[in-house]
Amino acid sequence: MVRYVYDFPEGGRDMADLLGGKGANLAEMVRMGLPVPPGFTITTEACRVFLATGEPPAELDREVAAHLAALERATGRRLGQVDDPLLVSVRSGGRFSMPGMMETILDIGLGDLSVLGLGKSPERERFAWDSYRRLVQMFGSTVMGVDSALFEDVLADIKRQNEVEDDSALDTCELIRTVEAFKDLIRERTGEEFPQDPAEQLRRAVLAVFTSWNGERARLYRRREHIADDLGTAVTVQTMVFGNHGADSGSGVAFTRDPATGRAGVYGDYLPEAQGEDVVAGIRNTVPLTDLERLAPAAYEELRAHMRRLESHYRDLCDIEFTIERGRLWMLQTRVGKRTAQAAFDIAAQLADEGVITMAEALRRVSGEGLARLMSPRFSTAAEGGPIARGIPASPGAAVGAAVFDAAEAVRRSAAGEQVVLVRQETTPDDLPGMVAAQAVLTSRGGKTSHAAVVARGMGKVCVCGAAELVVDPVARCFTAQEVTVREGTVISVDGFTGEVRLGAVPLADSAVLGYFEAGGRAPGEGAQQDVRDVHRLMQQADEVRRLEVRANADTPEDAARARRFGAQGIGLCRTEHMFLGERRPLVEAMILAHGDAEREEALAALLPLQRQDFIGILAAMDGLPVTIRLLDPPLHEFLPDRTALAVRLARQEALGEAPDARDVELLAAVERMHEENPMLGLRGVRLGLVVPGLVAMQVRAVAEAVVAREKAGGDPRAEIMVPLVDAVEELRLVREEAHRVLSAVSGEAGVAVACPVGTMIELPRAALTAGRIAREAEFFSFGTNDLTQTTWGFSRDDVEAAFFSVYLDKGVFPVSPFETIDREGVGRLVRIAVAEGRAARPDLKIGVCGEHGGDPESVHFFHEAGLDYVSCSPFRVPIARLEAGRAALEDRRERG
Repeated sequence: MVRYVYDFPEGGRDMADLLGGKGANLAEMVRMGLPVPPGFTITTEACRVFLATGEPPAELDREVAAHLAALERATGRRLGQVDDPLLVSVRSGGRFSMPGMMETILDIGLGDLSVLGLGKSPERERFAWDSYRRLVQMFGSTVMGVDSALFEDVLADIKRQNEVEDDSALDTCELIRTVEAFKDLIRERTGEEFPQDPAEQLRRAVLAVFTSWNGERARLYRRREHIADDLGTAVTVQTMVFGNHGADSGSGVAFTRDPATGRAGVYGDYLPEAQGEDVVAGIRNTVPLTDLERLAPAAYEELRAHMRRLESHYRDLCDIEFTIERGRLWMLQTRVGKRTAQAAFDIAAQLADEGVITMAEALRRVSGEGLARLMSPRFSTAAEGGPIARGIPASPGAAVGAAVFDAAEAVRRSAAGEQVVLVRQETTPDDLPGMVAAQAVLTSRGGKTSHAAVVARGMGKVCVCGAAELVVDPVARCFTAQEVTVREGTVISVDGFTGEVRLGAVPLADSAVLGYFEAGGRAPGEGAQQDVRDVHRLMQQADEVRRLEVRANADTPEDAARARRFGAQGIGLCRTEHMFLGERRPLVEAMILAHGDAEREEALAALLPLQRQDFIGILAAMDGLPVTIRLLDPPLHEFLPDRTALAVRLARQEALGEAPDARDVELLAAVERMHEENPMLGLRGVRLGLVVPGLVAMQVRAVAEAVVAREKAGGDPRAEIMVPLVDAVEELRLVREEAHRVLSAVSGEAGVAVACPVGTMIELPRAALTAGRIAREAEFFSFGTNDLTQTTWGFSRDDVEAAFFSVYLDKGVFPVSPFETIDREGVGRLVRIAVAEGRAARPDLKIGVCGEHGGDPESVHFFHEAGLDYVSCSPFRVPIARLEAGRAALEDRRERG
């Protein structure tokens, strides 16, 4: 038979799935013998039944009544009795901590008669009516749906009339008047009386907590924290103890270590003559926890002893809520406390040094997301005023600069020593120089895997995308947001953590941790900051235990060198299309516009030495490590001028009676000829290599000749050739045969054996489903999860995030963007199929991933589980992937026993 209610002594911290974090930890403290007010917990299963059916389980009322009766016997008081009644609190408690996101109702059981019994002695009278005032206010807003601001308005008015600023300054008469005013407000707004039956109060409070699981703020919090929507919340019903009982009473929150820095010591807040919600709500100024030593020395010493026991028991930072009632300490809650990224690394290392946990356990307690925060610059002080716009935080960090609206202006101002923020509706490959020059990129369109986001992350640039409030006018060189017009040159601040955009310069702080990685991740010296030393030790642990290799996506020698400093074990994706931009564009245009084989071969011949030199530099930077070079992937029209711009230019010439520019005419004709309704599913990747004669041969020859040059220079080049967008094994076979012909030819010409493995990207569903056949022609696989996600879901990654992902997230279609974290059920299943079938056909098949998911912490764990050999990601995410690869290996070991 299913049970829905457990007394505190029946539970333990290993029952958090059933009792929620709060109920499980209360039970654990009872087992430890700590002073916990007695009570019971209604399970998450009961909440799930309520959420599914709209009604609580049929047995719940009976079980609650039985446990309440036991509680009444244990305390010697009854709920609702007139003389010294039992009062209880009703609190939420999900499996994972969601502080302040769901409902709490205190002082359940008070009514017009029982309040008189609670306050029968003069010294208790004010306390009784203060408790009743709190109940009517919390119950009225939380359970009966009256706007909480209306209660605050009534209370504020009464305080004004009495010329006091603090609730605690109201006397008994004024509190009685407040209660009556609150009850009048409830009657006016709901048409019903405040319920006097304590059993009704309790039942309705429990259902209100269940309902709050799907409240707007709770759902938003779960989305941000990636907490599943179907877990439900438990409800704890606990005997009230009263911090508002007089000068020798109060409530507080304590931490066993500083949650901001990780330092050991006494941290927390205390509020005399207050119930616990007052501390959290901030309605009055608290005093430091250390003041409690003076105010209540005995309770303080007892609390410190309990804090030490709890930290030793949980082996971690503990967050504790407590109440002192007339000098007696009661422990109301504990949990493993939330902390900043810096504190997470410092506390983990400290506990390892103290012998409380192992270094392996310390590694489990930090995260790649936290490391990313430590690596990123951030605003050092709170900004004044609100943001003028918010977008999608696509690449973390904080940046300040003058707004500019095209790449050329960004480059010009940057060369002059000015910091700039490139503002665009969306970026294209033409914007790359401006993105390199800018401190941050801000777009009004796109999402976390748009061009702006992907490139910015690769360069470690701050990026906010999809700021739909921005109306960008590149012609007028300004943008408008919230009726504020920001013209070119105006300084703005862009927060890549929150997605906020602010006017003016918010001060920035450099990241010492990023400097540590930039310096090659060597052991820090004596003067290094504590967080740098702790990061170094935990990175060492991760590198010792991880199975996955970590490579980088890098297209230039500079990026490759940085990736190597950051710990990359090779390049998993070198995109050759970035080498066709800038001053080389005319050569690409010549290839596209060529009339016949001779002109095309001439254009390719001009590109060959430039590509070869690019590859020489990258192979030198990664000497001795694999460099996977992807053949040209985008459709050729991306290397031509914009169709509209060409048409406008020609129309202007015609309007002025000028002769049309012959090259513009030719370019426009080519653009028109190559126009595709959906170019990302058109003539690109391997299809381009098969259709454009000589393109594959030129690129493979450039790779082979670069290998020869490096070998003759005494280097150890390890180039690999990767064919993109393969759908059928026949495509790969044709390209591989051509590649081998070129490699053989270069070997003969140079007198040096050139052996470059030829593999393919698995980025289309058909490729994943036919991986066994494709593996017969491929020496390695690399999953291109960006395109694999697009083609599996039928999403255009540049359009959908800003368009409707917020709605999908809100409605629970998926818990997180599939472009941010791998979709295990769909895309992930294709990955597993391809790994299994590929290895069945070729057991020694090397398999990696080079999509953006390669640097996502949760996705790294999936790739470890799926049996991949390596992940490849942006250089700045290499340390994150290394850390998570180590954590994934430890998790795997723990699951295997």
